[in-house]
Amino acid sequence: MYQNTFLNTVKGSLIISCQALPNEPLHSSFIMSRMALAAKGAGAAGIRANSVVDIQAIQDEVDLPLIGLSKVDYPDSPVYITPTIKEMRAVAATGCAVVACDVTGQPRPNGEKLAEIVATMRTEFPDTLLMADTDTIENVKVADKLGFDIIGTTMHGYTPATTGANIADNDFAYLKEVLQATSRPVIAEGKVDTPEKMKRCLDLGCHAVVVGGAITRPLEIAQRFISAL
Repeated sequence: MYQNTFLNTVKGSLIISCQALPNEPLHSSFIMSRMALAAKGAGAAGIRANSVVDIQAIQDEVDLPLIGLSKVDYPDSPVYITPTIKEMRAVAATGCAVVACDVTGQPRPNGEKLAEIVATMRTEFPDTLLMADTDTIENVKVADKLGFDIIGTTMHGYTPATTGANIADNDFAYLKEVLQATSRPVIAEGKVDTPEKMKRCLDLGCHAVVVGGAITRPLEIAQRFISAL
């Protein structure tokens, strides 16, 4: 039911990313489902979640629309956010409103081509929205041309081409460029770690904002306090 209403539901709002990798203390589908419940209680408009089991656990707990993904490492590729058609299909099959995947121009596992993945998804899951986790303006344009429904800034600062970059640098100069480069809805994500930064992203014209670590990763939050001692 959310496929047709996701963009209206999250417009001008906060989406909270509830994720914990296997090496993190809170790695647990149950814990992520409770994180999502807390996010809903705080007023989040949506949830971003990693892995089929976490998505399903969260769906059992809250009725917020989900951006789903699956982080998987392959030995022949640096791409790890829903990298192949196998993961795309599995995430879409959960019924989440949006499937997010890496769009950074790097080689995908098994030599798969992003254009072919998009075409397959449009045929097999026509009601599922596709979100591009991009890193550069060039890849924003690639995602736009391929017909992704949503452009995310997720990977800016996390690829070899953007190492050290921060979405807030120079008064959000990069984000302003992204908003000029596409007419598709832009969701700001990646190092948006204060309420003020979130508000600035929305004021500049982003459709919505995803915040993760600053809210749902207590180890990282605590480390900032400890480092100040």
